[in-house]
Amino acid sequence: MAQTGKRDYYDVLGVERNASEDEVKKAFRKLARQHHPDLHSEPDKKKAAEEKFKEAGEAYEVLSDAERRQKYDMFGHAAAGQGGGGQGFGGGGFGDVFGDIFEDFFGGGRGRSRAEQGNDLQYNLEISFEEAISGKEAKLKIPRWEICDTCQGTGAKSEQSVKACSACRGAGQIRLQQGFFTINRTCGQCQGSGKIIADPCKSCRGQQRVHKERMLSVTIPAGVETGMRLRLSHEGEHGANGGPPGDLYVALSVKAHPHFVRKGQDILYDRRLHFVTAILGGKVDVPTLNGNTMVKIPEGTQHDQILRLKGLGAPSLKAQTRGDQLIRIKIDIPTKLTLKQRELLNAFAEESGLDADNEGEGLFDKVKNLFD
Repeated sequence: MAQTGKRDYYDVLGVERNASEDEVKKAFRKLARQHHPDLHSEPDKKKAAEEKFKEAGEAYEVLSDAERRQKYDMFGHAAAGQGGGGQGFGGGGFGDVFGDIFEDFFGGGRGRSRAEQGNDLQYNLEISFEEAISGKEAKLKIPRWEICDTCQGTGAKSEQSVKACSACRGAGQIRLQQGFFTINRTCGQCQGSGKIIADPCKSCRGQQRVHKERMLSVTIPAGVETGMRLRLSHEGEHGANGGPPGDLYVALSVKAHPHFVRKGQDILYDRRLHFVTAILGGKVDVPTLNGNTMVKIPEGTQHDQILRLKGLGAPSLKAQTRGDQLIRIKIDIPTKLTLKQRELLNAFAEESGLDADNEGEGLFDKVKNLFD
């Protein structure tokens, strides 16, 4: 290679001669950030950084272009545009790389203020056990930011109150000279909108939105459970600069019931029975979510046995089906007996071939075991 006093481009970027296009790009981005002139305030350091920044850009311009890189590999700097940098930094996607770097340093600077989607909101709603099973229509008061009705979101008292920004002349950007190249930066005076409001709207004070409380009617479907969320599209906060509103999520929690416990689509109820009813059978009154109903107790019903009432459980959210009400039997054993009751039970035990005084087995267990 002919010697020109310039450093080898591969050495400048710190990559091998067989480096891939991606490796070249990454090396340049790293150097560009490291030596960007705006990172240095002292004149000497700023000037040195600018030279290194320019050197890295010149090297990348050549090595990022396949054709120019091939010629450089064969003939050195003599083939790279008589010292390089003669192409205006236009090859090999150079603009894309600098676009990324400018975004890092200057926050994008790509034009007028963009529309921003409004925030999503969440409303925590507690409902009763019965409401979760049957569903309900709920009225919610939602505080949120909404587009100002007075100015229709312009932030100005009138159309005449909106003036073009004097700093950027309505462009939303200011053109800056950074060393050897020119960039556009978001205007700090109008924040990229290109407009200045001379006389703000009195309702929103130029903020385009106002804080309000909105009443919403929400349908709670039958069969919901704690932890479920309902989504109401576009019922969140209104967006800035004409952006779309966010969504509203209604997070549900179901209060505990004093008698019922939900098990999936089934509803569990514990029914206490006198041990005589469990032995002889009978009919008992059982509460359900549809009112009380009489349930037949079979003879010899056991402790913790489950009886089932079909179709009296919770509805499914996905199909036209309902669960059942489960009646779990809890047998009550009397703790105090009259003399007559004790005589009768001893007679029952004797008739059944049981020894009521046998250690290790109480009378309840003996009676219960008759039906095992």
